[in-house]
This record gives sequence, C-alpha cells and structure tokens, in this order.
Amino acid sequence: MMSFEWIVSIVSDNWPMFLRGAGITLLISIIGTIVGSVIGLLAGVIRTIPVPERAAKRIILKVVNIILSVYIEFFRGTPMIVQAMVIYYGSMLAFNIDMNALVAAVFIVSINTGAYMAEIVRGGVISIEKGQFEAAQAIGMNHIQTMLHVVLPQVIRNILPATGNQFIINIKDTSVLNVISVSELFFQTKSIAGNNFRYFESFFVACVLYFVMTYTVTLILRYFERKLDGPENYSMIGQPAQVTLTNTKES
Repeated sequence: MMSFEWIVSIVSDNWPMFLRGAGITLLISIIGTIVGSVIGLLAGVIRTIPVPERAAKRIILKVVNIILSVYIEFFRGTPMIVQAMVIYYGSMLAFNIDMNALVAAVFIVSINTGAYMAEIVRGGVISIEKGQFEAAQAIGMNHIQTMLHVVLPQVIRNILPATGNQFIINIKDTSVLNVISVSELFFQTKSIAGNNFRYFESFFVACVLYFVMTYTVTLILRYFERKLDGPENYSMIGQPAQVTLTNTKES
C-alpha cells in the first residue's frame, strides 16, 4: 500500500532530482513550442499563398508545398518516441553527427510541434473571411502586407488556445525522450524509483509535478486570452450631446 511517510521521505531525499527533471522538462517544452510555432507559422502562411500567375513561380510554390506536405504528414503520422530514436541515433550513423541529448530533444520537439502548428495556422488563415482579403487588395496591399497587417494578428489570437494546448502536450510528451537519455522528469523519476524500489510513490510525485506544470500553464494562457479579448463592455468617456427640440410659437 502507498505510504504517506514514504512520499515525504522520497521528496525530502530526492527533491533536487525532481526539481532538475521538472526544469529540463519545462526548458524543452518552452523552447520547442516557441521554435515549433515559428516553423508552423511560416509553413502555414506559405501553404496559403495564392497560386501565382507566372509559370516559374507556380512550379516553385508547388515544389515547396509538396516538401511541406511530406514534412507535415511524416511528423504528424509517426510517434515522437520513434522520431527521437531515428534522429538521435540516425544522425550519428548516417551523417556522423554526435548530437547532445538535450539539443536533440529540443530539435525533435520543435520540428514535431512545427508540423502540428502548420496545420493549425493554415486553418486559422482559412477561417478569416474572404472579404477581408478582398478589402486589403482593394486598398493596394500585396499578399505579404495583407498577412502581416490584417490576417496574422487575427490568426494569432484565434490559434492561441490551440497553441497553449500544444504546449501542454509537449510538457507531457517530453517523457518519451528518456529513450535518448534526456534527464527530464520521467527519466529522473525512473532513476529515483530504481534506487528506492518504491515505484508507485515515486511516480505519484511525478504525476503531481506534471499536473502542477500543466495546470499552471493553463491558468497563464487563460489570463492572456482574457487580456487579448479586452473588456466585455466598453464605456465611452465622452457621452453624446443631447439635443432638445422645442416648439416655439411665433407671436
């Protein structure tokens, strides 16, 4: 049976390892989500570029779209744990690149997140009303200007919940990176449990830490969503002037 005394003992004896593992987990998740969001933003915008009239540009855009489609479908269609094994060990065997485990972890999470974010961004761009594109073109904006000044500000706000959800997924999915010896929270917990043979209590502590991290991120994201939404009711400082009409009789 689970003993509360054992949990207290495990935490008091191993809190530096738990803290280090949680820190590495957050570091990988934060950097991976930021870099992946940038990759996804670029890929999503490129995939929504209108078909050019010139044949050369049309061919180049088609090739780029094919490459992006292969990238997105591959990383969305394979488990991260398999991607980690292939990239970390395959880079050494195929290209003689000895990657640091932490660098490899950030790289893997980033490109994996980028594949998912690309589709999220593309869906966000498509959701913008067509009339806004037409209005931007009517005042002389090109595609890049339309994206920067009209579309992307709305897209970023619309995809914020999905981005936050991806961040939470990354916090949990870093646990699979223990297969390439990244000392994140799961790896540290497994080492602690291997020393004291109290697997249930050790991983119960890890569960609590994962929940604290994900729930804290959820609260922070909800706060920013409310800030971006602005106040529900707007009160104007200057009230409209009231004009009273009176009928006068001419004498």
